[in-house]
Amino acid sequence: MQLPYLAGLFATILFAASNLPMLRKAIRSGDVSSYSLGSLVLINVGNVTYTAYVFTLPAGPIWALHAFYLFAAAIMLTLYLRATARARRDATTTHRFADVAGHMSNRGS
Repeated sequence: MQLPYLAGLFATILFAASNLPMLRKAIRSGDVSSYSLGSLVLINVGNVTYTAYVFTLPAGPIWALHAFYLFAAAIMLTLYLRATARARRDATTTHRFADVAGHMSNRGS
């Protein structure tokens, strides 16, 4: 194996490993409140666009690293969208419950 290939392989392992704790925590807790939708969308658009370049390169560590980034960014965006949808749904349910409770308490007066 050539030194550049080994360096790429080692860097791929390090970069992927450095992202795993963040990804694991987000998946387990579902807490992605510290991320912004704009950032997550731009990361995903950038990754998808960068794919056109990566696939022109010979198969190797860069493909593995890029695939990992594609997968991780897509997971984070999905978690974010699910969390905001759930928060919106919970807020609507709470608001409706408050309206019903308020209406019920006014009936007794």
